[in-house]
Amino acid sequence: MTHVVIVGAGQAGASLAAKLRTVGFEGDITMIGAEKVPPYQRPPLSKAYLLGEMAEERLYLRPAAFYDEHRINLRLDTRVTEIDRAAKTIRLSDDTHLSYDELALTTGAHPRTLPASIGGMLDGVFAVRDLSDADAMAPAFTAGKRVLIIGGGYIGLEAAAVASKLGLQVTLVEMADRILQRVAAPATSDYFRALHQSHGVDIREGVGLERLLGEDHVTGALLTDGTTLEIDFAVVGVGINPASILAESAGLDVGNGITTDSHGRTSDPHIWAAGDCASCLFHGQTIRLESVGNAIDQAEAVAVNIAGGDAPYVPKPWFWSDQYDCKLQIAGLNLGYTDVYVRKGDAPGVQSHWYYNGDTLLAVDAMNDPRNYMIGKRLIEAGRSPDPALITDPATDMKALLKP
Repeated sequence: MTHVVIVGAGQAGASLAAKLRTVGFEGDITMIGAEKVPPYQRPPLSKAYLLGEMAEERLYLRPAAFYDEHRINLRLDTRVTEIDRAAKTIRLSDDTHLSYDELALTTGAHPRTLPASIGGMLDGVFAVRDLSDADAMAPAFTAGKRVLIIGGGYIGLEAAAVASKLGLQVTLVEMADRILQRVAAPATSDYFRALHQSHGVDIREGVGLERLLGEDHVTGALLTDGTTLEIDFAVVGVGINPASILAESAGLDVGNGITTDSHGRTSDPHIWAAGDCASCLFHGQTIRLESVGNAIDQAEAVAVNIAGGDAPYVPKPWFWSDQYDCKLQIAGLNLGYTDVYVRKGDAPGVQSHWYYNGDTLLAVDAMNDPRNYMIGKRLIEAGRSPDPALITDPATDMKALLKP
């Protein structure tokens, strides 16, 4: 009987295991997770969970009984240290071995950290990636504390929003010219800068961190403009790196994450990859998507293919971020955009930004505008690109753009 081993018990791993059973796979399934808790949602860690609005159990993707009921052998608090491709075995952290017929790598990603030489290992310096990170930093999020957020991407901004809502004094530094520079147009940066400033966040763009100060616990920060800040703790949100070391040490092809073909197969025909750790093909380009939607969809496609089906993975990128009372929803990828068109909503704070490359619609950022997000998503997935003049015209019936 075929034995599928899944390395990584996050969103992708859990989705892959469940989908295998849904499509009728009757073989053995073992899912191995490094953490002590069953698969859970990560996005709420920097939002509702950190705010104290969501209990740990509500994070879990499935009740514990689900894995027993579906004959999924869930091995927690266990790491995989080596893959022997010739023998088709893996070595575990307790020095035992496990054989596989098909191996799926859903190892996720790791947060980038600051070097110890600039204070990155001081107590009171946190990253936001897993449950233990959120639990470790939660006690520091008390009113009146001074926090430095390092990095103006979505993780940094979400942490800043939580800290501000809880009454902390928040300073955020972004070494690029503007927040969200890597992922969004200036119009989106402007929107979120104004949002955070209206909540008292001190945003400093074009300013990086020189070093953190303190003996054992962080007490301050020296910035690249010469400014010194007194702080009680720091949150580092400077991106993530794919967890591909295990794959690389096994001799698999690795570029921007673990390289996969259109079916999720790696350079070894019996090893697959999905989620944050894996690359995929999108409009002829090799990319890596860091999102819940991609983790689920790519993993489910891999499950179908492991079970003997033929399911090429076609990414349909979508993302979201919650900051204060604003829900940002993103459809598509804005890679290579040449123009951005702004559509104002009928209430304050409601608007959408439409990315085009010439005449081709690529992506939409929608702030508190779920209706236009869905319209944009459907247009992009259908390969349709309305005249930008219609997008910016307040009189346009946006839903009519979906008609053939």
